[in-house]
Amino acid sequence: MKNSIKILAGLVAIGLVSCEPEFDNSVEDEGFYSSGTANLTNYVAVGNSLTAGFADAALYITGQQNSYPNIMAQQFEFVGGGEFTQPLTNDNLGGLLLGGNQITQNRFVLSIGANGNPGPVILDGMPTTEITTSATGPFNNMGVPGAKSFHLIAEGYGNVAGVPSGAANPYFARFATSDNATVIGDAVSLNATFFSLWIGNNDILSYATSGGSGVYQQGNMNPATYGPNDITDPGVFANVYNQEVAALADGASGGVLVNIPDVTSIPYFTTVPAQSIPLDAATAGAVNAQFALYNTQVLGGLAQAGFISPQEAAARQINFSAGANFPIIMDDDLTDLTQVLQGPPFNLPAQTAALLGQLRQANNTDLVVLPAASVLGTTPDPNNPLGVVGVSIPLADRFVLTQQEQFRVTAATNSYNQTIQAVALANDLAFVDARTALGQLTIGIPYDGGVLTSTFGTGGAFSLDGVHPTPRGYAYTANLIIDAINNKYDATIPMVNIGNYATVTAANNL
Repeated sequence: MKNSIKILAGLVAIGLVSCEPEFDNSVEDEGFYSSGTANLTNYVAVGNSLTAGFADAALYITGQQNSYPNIMAQQFEFVGGGEFTQPLTNDNLGGLLLGGNQITQNRFVLSIGANGNPGPVILDGMPTTEITTSATGPFNNMGVPGAKSFHLIAEGYGNVAGVPSGAANPYFARFATSDNATVIGDAVSLNATFFSLWIGNNDILSYATSGGSGVYQQGNMNPATYGPNDITDPGVFANVYNQEVAALADGASGGVLVNIPDVTSIPYFTTVPAQSIPLDAATAGAVNAQFALYNTQVLGGLAQAGFISPQEAAARQINFSAGANFPIIMDDDLTDLTQVLQGPPFNLPAQTAALLGQLRQANNTDLVVLPAASVLGTTPDPNNPLGVVGVSIPLADRFVLTQQEQFRVTAATNSYNQTIQAVALANDLAFVDARTALGQLTIGIPYDGGVLTSTFGTGGAFSLDGVHPTPRGYAYTANLIIDAINNKYDATIPMVNIGNYATVTAANNL
């Protein structure tokens, strides 16, 4: 049995951070480009971490400078666009301080791990961005990492006093105009002539990245009662989204709305293979002997007694073989048999009953999330060398997004996207189908310097957190939005050459 899962062995440091040499747009004479019917003199971008330029699990200067709104604003300068300001952090470490104490982690960089393979590590150093020291605004980039749709209209979301309890957002606390300010209110106060809105990703994402540990809040119209990992009710999303667009569009010459990508197609969910446990024949046989009675008598008896269906009994079977295997996992959508197993006729000890209560083996419909790579195949208890995660210790539910949980994510995404497209049409705004465009990264998007893909570490599109883009990925996103603006408003804003933008950053030891 191998004690570690080397999923990052294919990462190659050479070339990861190089920029392909390409030429900028060759025609830059004033008057050649046009903003069409759009007035881009005062562009305001509203959204969450994607809008802010978040990357590598942190917000830092270089990421912000390569945010898609900032890239777009630079192109808007060709057609009369004005100054675009951002609440830049103080350093490239990425962590935040509250009263001198660090409250968010530093960014990831690519480095050589203890196993000799390249992978993400947290950059050392003490950050200098103190959230109690307000950044001097106003700011055109109103992207707030972590914000959900309903957070944009929540009073006090930027109140520093609410940050320790989670009632307020530390990123918005840095630049909110007052303790009771709302993100939308501050954005509207800028009197934008043009705006973009990309919100709703986090209404789904936190549920997915936590392995479905939240609740799909269908029918609950009170977001104040939601947990941090819950999926927002589609009715709540539609209500607040309409409010936000109406407020931003009032007085603006136009704007662009961006829909929600398929979050399960990002590297966070596609990097770790479901079959990730290598076993030799002897070890597989020994493990199967341990589960033999469970597979036959326990599951058979539970099905015969009517506690579970024969189909569920079959789905709970545990079988290993020589080669790559699916890990055992806990699935909270299964019937919880803990209490039943403690009673007659099984009379199992409480610890064993809890272990088997919602146990099954993963399959090809499950998505194992990126952080699972650090625990699969390990022996967390030095006193129990046979306690191997994925073999004799189940992989925790938070590390796996099951098929049923994926259905909930897809249902919410589809509903949100129907709302976004309908609102764009009703308000005569530009619309970007980011779900389709970003989904193409799984196949590859060619550009002059190569091919942009979603492959973790080497594909160029996604940063080392497996969720947020690299500068090159943000440049691709900027082009998608510019193209939509050009088509809607008869503009000729020039695109950027995405090969001129960097990918992941390597540490000095790589």
